[in-house]
This record gives sequence, C-alpha cells and structure tokens, in this order.
Amino acid sequence: MARSNRKVVPESRQMLDQMKYEIAAEFGLNVGYGGRGLAGADTEFGSELGEVSDHSYGQYKGWGHLTSRENGSVGGEITKRLIRQAEQHL
Repeated sequence: MARSNRKVVPESRQMLDQMKYEIAAEFGLNVGYGGRGLAGADTEFGSELGEVSDHSYGQYKGWGHLTSRENGSVGGEITKRLIRQAEQHL
C-alpha cells in the first residue's frame, strides 16, 4: 500500500510547520525557520532549557544536516503532542 503525506485538513500545514520548528528549538537543533534566515531564533528556547546540542551547525538552514535520530525525535514529539491535545478534547 502506498503511503501518502496528504493532509486531511490542508489548513493544518502552517500549524504543523510552526510546531515542528518550535520543537526543534526546544531540542536545540539549528534548522533556521523555514529557510527565512532566523537562525538565532531557533535555539532560543533550547538554550534556556540547557538542551542545546553540541553540534556546530553554524550556517546550516533546513533539516538535511540533521541525523535521522534528530529528525525522528522532532516527529515523535509532534505525534505525542497531537495525541495529548486530542485526548484533552475528548
């Protein structure tokens, strides 16, 4: 069976992208924000939590330089938060 990343609610794309970058910042991952050059903003929360990773990504923007584990941890956290929100609404 072929997988599809089609959104059931297309309007959710922006909210999911925002959540993705917020979680990456909390984890201290330097991904920039949608390639818009806000590299300093993405580690703000991670440094406050003391979770800034020891990687020296510097000029990197985007997700390609991260490991599969790092990318997967962001996706896993998105799933946990969405499930938590759904349970609270029940």
